[in-house]
Amino acid sequence: MANDSPIPVTILTGFLGAGKTTLLNHILTDQHGKKLAVIENEFGEVSVDNQLVIQSDEELFEMNNGCICCSVRGDLIRVLGRLMKRKNRLDGVIIETTGLADPGPVAQTFFTDDEMKAHYRIDAIVTVVDAKHVVQHFDDAPEVRKQIAFADVMILNKSDLVSSEELDALEAKVGSMNAAARVQRATNCDVPLDTVLNIGGFDLSRANELDPKFLQPSYPFEWAGAYPLPTGTHELVIGHVDDEHEHDHAGCDHDHDGHHHHHHAENELDVVVMPILSTDQDIVDAARDIAVVSFSDWENRVAEGETITPGPTLQRLLLDEGNGRYKLEVTAPGIYLVFEGCGDHPLHLPVNGENVKPVWQQDYEHTHSHDEEVSSVGITHPGELDPQRLNDWISRLLQTKGNDIYRSKGVLSVKGTPKRLVFQGVHMLFDAKFDREWGEKEDRTNTLVFIGKDLDRTAFTEGFKACLAD
Repeated sequence: MANDSPIPVTILTGFLGAGKTTLLNHILTDQHGKKLAVIENEFGEVSVDNQLVIQSDEELFEMNNGCICCSVRGDLIRVLGRLMKRKNRLDGVIIETTGLADPGPVAQTFFTDDEMKAHYRIDAIVTVVDAKHVVQHFDDAPEVRKQIAFADVMILNKSDLVSSEELDALEAKVGSMNAAARVQRATNCDVPLDTVLNIGGFDLSRANELDPKFLQPSYPFEWAGAYPLPTGTHELVIGHVDDEHEHDHAGCDHDHDGHHHHHHAENELDVVVMPILSTDQDIVDAARDIAVVSFSDWENRVAEGETITPGPTLQRLLLDEGNGRYKLEVTAPGIYLVFEGCGDHPLHLPVNGENVKPVWQQDYEHTHSHDEEVSSVGITHPGELDPQRLNDWISRLLQTKGNDIYRSKGVLSVKGTPKRLVFQGVHMLFDAKFDREWGEKEDRTNTLVFIGKDLDRTAFTEGFKACLAD
């Protein structure tokens, strides 16, 4: 491969528990001789997947607590930018998405960002399908259909857990949803690597057919407005005034139901405020691209009455029932561009008793959604677990909540053994085994996460703590 040719990117997707990490470990342990970088994204409050991926020479980057197709997209661009600067050229990049990701916006990144387009090319979208459980999610999880629809390669994993008749019916079903994908049956995702890596399977024209808006980017913010402001300390007001919205979201009917909200609470609002030279389109576009990255970076939490300093830093405004008043420190007169995150929050900038009107404003497309009922409960706790109590708790949990637990996984410290207990589960199917010993400098901390619907955080946490050894 020529040194200046784009690096192939494999997008590895599939619903919760389908076997993506199993396939990834299969790739990493195979003697393929390629130098790969792996980018992981988890849906959950605690990090588990990085402990489940087999340690190898590959570079592993992890992005947590956000959806890779939404708020983490700027982080994805940042990681890929770092990889471009490596001295030794990579043979490929593998992006393992969260099980709740729509692969379309992930692939979109490589066509709507000029730098990404110049240095990378999508080789294939590989979708792992859980042959045992996928049928029950066709209707209640729209991500499943999107993952299948965008696949260049489909792996019908866990084929050993269903009958040949059920497997034939499933292959016919997914074939009717995506006749262009290559379909393979597998157990433990054991497939030849030349069927998933460097196959040149991605077809942009087909992606456009599946989604006519494929090349129209989705943003982590919904609105931006440019305000002319004099020097001084001004007040930025969220809510409070009921007579009219300071920005009217031109072209938007204010019905944000179904839009994806970021992982923070409803009484928080993300904004980025930055000075710009003018509202010329190229300047606004450059500021927009900076804001995309800012929305995935660490935030500055701002309580009511505190000061916001303009710049590329993400400001997380802490609201009181949707309202808040903050100080905006302007050190030089000019135009200030405000990017506002998801949600319908009237924004006002009064100066000398009069609300400043935006001289430019724009709504941004943000239609990606997740099932609002799907949530995660993460637990990180030190201490050793009593094996009998742990076994009893997990058994009761799966019997009573197995249908609602889409995915469970964790690394546990069990009394009486120097080895880690690694567990993974999908609905009522559960597997636990001891793997390597805890390292000398490694904290024996229990880390586990449950993903599903109608999860009772208190009950899960109390049930776990009852398993701790005396």
